[in-house]
Amino acid sequence: MEVFCGSRFWDSNLSIHTDNPDLTPCFQNTILAWIPSIYLWTALPFYLLYLKRSKRGYIVLSVLSRFKTLFGVLLWCVSWADLFYSFHELLQSRTPPPVYFVTPLIVGITMLLATLLIQYERLRGVQSSGVLIIFWFLSVLCAVGPLRSKIMTTTAQGHVNERFRFATFYIYFALIIIELILSCFKEKPPFFSPVNTDPNPSPELTSGFLSRLTFWWFTSMAILGYKRPLEDKDLWSLNEDDTSKSIVQQLSKEWDKEKAECKQKEDVTYRKKSNHVLNHVGDGPEEAEVLIRDKKHNRKPSFLKALLRTFGPYFLIGSFFKLIQDLLSFVNPQLLSVLISFIKNKDAPAWWGFLIAALMFTCAVLQTLILHQHFQYCFVTGMRLRTGITGVIYRKSLVITNSAKRSSTVGEIVNLMSVDAQRFMDLMTFLNMLWSAPLQIFLALYFLWQALGPSVLAGVAVMVLLIPFNSAIAMKTRAFQVEQMRYKDSRIKLMNEILGGIKVLKLYAWEPSFSEKVLEIRRNELRVLKKSAYLNSLSTFAWISAPFLVALTTFAVYVSVDENNILDAEKAFVSLSLFNILKFPLNMLPQVISNIAQTSVSLKRIQQFLSHDELDPNCVETKVIAPGYTISVKNATFSWGKDLKPSLKDINLLVPNGALVAIVGHVGCGKSSLVSALLGEMEKLEGEVAVKGSVAYVPQQAWIQNATLKDNILFGQAPNEQKYQNVLEACALKTDLEVLPGGDQTEIGEKGINLSGGQRQRVSLARAVFSNSDVYLLDDPLSAVDSHVAKHIFDKVIGPDGVLKGKTRILVTHGIGFLPQVDHIIVLVDGKISEMGSYQDLLKQNKAFAEFLRNYALDEDIEEDELTMVEEEEVLLAEDTLSIHTDLADNEPVTNEARKQFLRQLSVISSEGGECPNKMSTKRRVCEKKPAEPPLPRKNPNEKLIQAETTETGTVKLTVFWQYMKAVSPVISLAICFLYCCQNAASIGANVWLSDWTNEPVINGTQHNTSMRIGVYAALGLLQGLIVLVSSFTLAMGGINAARTLHAALLENKFRTPQSFYDTTPTGRIINRFSKDIYVIDEVIPATILMFLGTFFTSLSTMIVIIASTPLFAVVIVPLAILYFFVQRFYVATSRQLKRLESVSRSPIYSHFSETISGASVIRAYRREKSFVDISDLKVDENQKSYYPGIASNRWLGIRVEFVGNCIVLFAALFAVIGKNSLNAGLVGLSVSYALQVTLSLNWMVRMTSDLETNIVAVERIKEYSETETEAPWVIEDKSPPEDWPSKGELEFVNYSVRYRKGLDLVLKDLNLQVHGGEKIGIVGRTGAGKSSMTLCLFRILEAAKGEIKIDGVRISEIGLHDLRSRLTIIPQDPVLFSGTLRMNLDPFNKYSDEEIWKALELSHLKRFVSSQPSMLEYECSEGGENLSVGQRQLVCLARALLRKTRILILDEATAAIDLETDDLIQMTIRTQFEDCTVLTIAHRLNTIMDYTRILVLDNGTIAEFDTPANLIASKGIFYSMAKDAGLA
Repeated sequence: MEVFCGSRFWDSNLSIHTDNPDLTPCFQNTILAWIPSIYLWTALPFYLLYLKRSKRGYIVLSVLSRFKTLFGVLLWCVSWADLFYSFHELLQSRTPPPVYFVTPLIVGITMLLATLLIQYERLRGVQSSGVLIIFWFLSVLCAVGPLRSKIMTTTAQGHVNERFRFATFYIYFALIIIELILSCFKEKPPFFSPVNTDPNPSPELTSGFLSRLTFWWFTSMAILGYKRPLEDKDLWSLNEDDTSKSIVQQLSKEWDKEKAECKQKEDVTYRKKSNHVLNHVGDGPEEAEVLIRDKKHNRKPSFLKALLRTFGPYFLIGSFFKLIQDLLSFVNPQLLSVLISFIKNKDAPAWWGFLIAALMFTCAVLQTLILHQHFQYCFVTGMRLRTGITGVIYRKSLVITNSAKRSSTVGEIVNLMSVDAQRFMDLMTFLNMLWSAPLQIFLALYFLWQALGPSVLAGVAVMVLLIPFNSAIAMKTRAFQVEQMRYKDSRIKLMNEILGGIKVLKLYAWEPSFSEKVLEIRRNELRVLKKSAYLNSLSTFAWISAPFLVALTTFAVYVSVDENNILDAEKAFVSLSLFNILKFPLNMLPQVISNIAQTSVSLKRIQQFLSHDELDPNCVETKVIAPGYTISVKNATFSWGKDLKPSLKDINLLVPNGALVAIVGHVGCGKSSLVSALLGEMEKLEGEVAVKGSVAYVPQQAWIQNATLKDNILFGQAPNEQKYQNVLEACALKTDLEVLPGGDQTEIGEKGINLSGGQRQRVSLARAVFSNSDVYLLDDPLSAVDSHVAKHIFDKVIGPDGVLKGKTRILVTHGIGFLPQVDHIIVLVDGKISEMGSYQDLLKQNKAFAEFLRNYALDEDIEEDELTMVEEEEVLLAEDTLSIHTDLADNEPVTNEARKQFLRQLSVISSEGGECPNKMSTKRRVCEKKPAEPPLPRKNPNEKLIQAETTETGTVKLTVFWQYMKAVSPVISLAICFLYCCQNAASIGANVWLSDWTNEPVINGTQHNTSMRIGVYAALGLLQGLIVLVSSFTLAMGGINAARTLHAALLENKFRTPQSFYDTTPTGRIINRFSKDIYVIDEVIPATILMFLGTFFTSLSTMIVIIASTPLFAVVIVPLAILYFFVQRFYVATSRQLKRLESVSRSPIYSHFSETISGASVIRAYRREKSFVDISDLKVDENQKSYYPGIASNRWLGIRVEFVGNCIVLFAALFAVIGKNSLNAGLVGLSVSYALQVTLSLNWMVRMTSDLETNIVAVERIKEYSETETEAPWVIEDKSPPEDWPSKGELEFVNYSVRYRKGLDLVLKDLNLQVHGGEKIGIVGRTGAGKSSMTLCLFRILEAAKGEIKIDGVRISEIGLHDLRSRLTIIPQDPVLFSGTLRMNLDPFNKYSDEEIWKALELSHLKRFVSSQPSMLEYECSEGGENLSVGQRQLVCLARALLRKTRILILDEATAAIDLETDDLIQMTIRTQFEDCTVLTIAHRLNTIMDYTRILVLDNGTIAEFDTPANLIASKGIFYSMAKDAGLA
């Protein structure tokens, strides 16, 4: 080396042991000059490979690029000038050493390369090059040393030695600095790149290298989110590589490849087998073995492989970063040990210390940058995985066969998409821990062994022992969670029922009984919560005490093993920081392994679903067909699955163009199957099927999308107003549109919940008609509609003169009336065609068809009459729904069950969605019952009955925290804070003691009183552990306390809320409070507070320790705190809103998916798969659009907060170096090792603040609903009426007026009437006259606007509500039952004996049914009484009335025609059992009240007529006209 340089290569006196260090010229000219070149040449091949593959178009030559190139060329010239100067010297026979030739040559070539690279990058469209930025940075870094050295030499000598080289070096230095600065700017976007039509492209794409490294590009969104809550339109579009389109395409391609490979292998195996058999026919046994063995090798296609091929490479980049970060994390403990020995060595030059501090800081910053790059790669991989899996499952669900679909329910398939895909996403973050954790453990142990020798094993043993302890706790906690979920579900189910039947509870005054039931479940739930809280505080104890216990055992063993083992600061604190590194991988490893186990289960399930059979697209021939025919089927046999028996056998069928063919037959003979077979939905076992042209399909169960009515009809076709109106007219939808609140823009709930069955069927038909296809397959579209509508539709649409004439129509029907008008009839019997022909032909043959006619013709006549009656009723109902009165029922023809289901789903969706935006409430608005509002002219479709739920935005007010503290109880809150202070004091104490111990002087190679040292250290540490245990436990108890009080207040208030609140608030929204918000208060908030307090106090104690050891540090704290605070505020505001947007946009993915699965056959029939796939992709992308900035925001925050932490490390080290003379090694070790830990807790503190602010909103939402106005008190002590009141049953209305809610018109105006005890009064009137309002007034569900009601002379407004309601009896319009025993449904307070109940059942004709049940009175009614018929439910309500038997009975007749039999039973019982009571009947059928004492006719809220029936008919007034309509007069 010396020959090469002509001087010494290294001189430690010059470079290290001096106060003014310098490097030898030789070292400067070789190593320092070569580092940048070595780096560039190493990176070059990889980089070129990457550039070759990236296609972005090229960038036009810009001024920036020209300058960069110019300076690059200049640099090359400068370097080579040096080279030529050396040759020049050679010629002048001054022989310079070889280094002066080699180095300029290398540097020159490298500069030339860099210049060419600048241009090559420009042509490949790279806007900002990381490789070159690092290169220029290294060059500057390596030139700083020589620069300083040259200046120093010159000033020392007073003159310049080699003028030329000196000058070139200065020029060189100036140029590389300019290059470095220029390279930080980014170029304009590439030319000829694919045109970017994004309205809002992500700035990440065009951001420079430094901006990506520090996530600076995200700052604009953080600022925006801080200024105002973010909305959908603020979100950036996804990067091309993250969109469903590109990801799912890649994944599908790999999966198809994988399937193809397996198939090929399988074919090979089969071929092999056949050869075997041919060759040796003779030897039997071995032969068979070979075949069997072969068979086993058929591997199933592995979805994992496809995933690895698609996402593996991208993920590996992240793993590479993780590796570097792991190695870097061990540098700082080593630097710490160097720093401590520097502090000990009093005559070391000061610049060593500064260098160590700088290195620590650099290392920490590098670690931060690299770690967050790794996380970014992991999270993006996770996100892409979810997109890919969701997309693949969605596409599969459109082509899967029916038999495969039957093997898993819709719910399970949706779970694949939501739960299982989510598992992959969660696993991605930690997957690298699989190899990283063992690596970290190994390295940490290696360094610890070096410091402390074998005693380390003691510490490790403690760690390993804690793992089973932790996992045992985890197992137990999981068991508790399951139990608690069970209670929670049953509580929510009960609440759901209570809210559904709240009106009935109020009418019967049953609230206390049900409130007790809910609280009982809640008590159990909290009991379980308490148990898991004990466990959690144990695990917190283990988690916090683990590092301490490990350190304690290690140090104790180390000191006791050998007297000469001295615990000095270096060993103690370096070991502590290594133990801290160890803590994370040891805790993570078991978790990752269990995660992987769960994910592998998910993988199997997904793989199984993706391997299901698919429908054969060529099952139905669409091109070739006999001329003149549209459909031909030859000798075909079909089944629903390959292994099921055929449902259709030997079908032969030719349908000419434009024919109308009816398919008839008994139930289950295969009519629908035949339609499915023509669609290609069934497995074709033999024969051939051909259908020419496009197909429209109307299924038996109408499939309605969750979209507007118009969209349901257009179904993706281009709108055409004229045609659309004709279709509506033909399908008889015009009248329905007038009833719907938004006309054809009405948003239809899932599964068409807010349409009646007939309307759904007609919409489905309208969709088919609008599609204007060639072939129409109509599967019994006429059964769900009423007979005259069916006739209208047949004439206008299907029949010979309908809209569809000239098209080929196949109609499955039960209606015999239409058969004479069809061209052909096909009669199916047990899956075979028994006869075909026209109506006349078949009648003549007198076979199966004639018999079919005879069977059905009889029913048909009877049906006609009944149907017409119901139809009038239904029209009435349609008005009812928008009328001024709210009946006890939801008077829509929609079944109650369906609506309940719907509300339940809504509550689920909205509970996932956290806060619900407006879209949700429009969806809900539709399915709510319309409370009393006069039918407004439809000018403003946006007038909402149900107000949109307010979303909390912006920061949370401090009052909310105060409310929560009050719920916890202020004393406990203070105690918790105090305990946390104590805990940290103990922890600091233990470490200070340790630092003091390490400073104990060494006498004769040993330290004294080690046992005392160990004792105190152990005592302080265990004290800390104990306090942790107590504090986390107190916190948990406080949390449960708060949960109990908040829930009790909410429940109490909801039972006392007036009915009008329930009319205007969707049940889903109230249930949401009881489920989502209570869950947050139960489980999320206490855990978050625990973490928050923990991190807050840790950070605080770090500051205290550093300030105590180096007081100078206090100066820096203020600016750092300000920076931290700003970052935190920006982050919290933005991330909270992003989380909300993400959760709101997530549920549409799943609801759209489940909708698609149920309508797959319709989608396929109309050949709309492509557009549905696009919709799904769009929904997934919308969701990821808010998820991606969420990830980036975490990275953005992490880098900024960790930078603050790294500054703390830097200053702690710097001030330690500055105050080196006054400090001892122990204190420095203490303060720096604390500083090294602080980054993590700072980071978590921000996250926890954010979570806390997001979740504490739950308290606010619950408070809001616990403080709504309540109705009058249930019992007023001094005003309670006498025991036997009402004894006579007299009613009096005095000037009585009432309205539904403030701001609405009066429903009853100035009523004056008197009813004597025992009278039977019928109340009649047109819809909306105020009949039901009268009953609601008697029960004070509605409070008087003026006037009063007296019962037996007592003013009802002055007594308690329960006193009033429990003394009246009502048989409500729709019978509401609750899930529970029959006995509970009759007598929730257990007031009556069994005999009395049996007597009531006997009188209400239920005795036979109940006594035939094995469990008799304990018979379990299901939710809503679904396992009883409607008639039986009505009788149960009658039994309730009989049990109560008060002097006043109010009977609200059921609107819909419940079966007449039940109705007669009820009337009869009432006439006999309530002879001496006052009975008020709200009548819909006049025949029931013709024999009543008097009849009250209401009209528009006033009394029109009030007299005996005979007189009223004689006076020829309103009543007469009504009776005449009913055929009674």
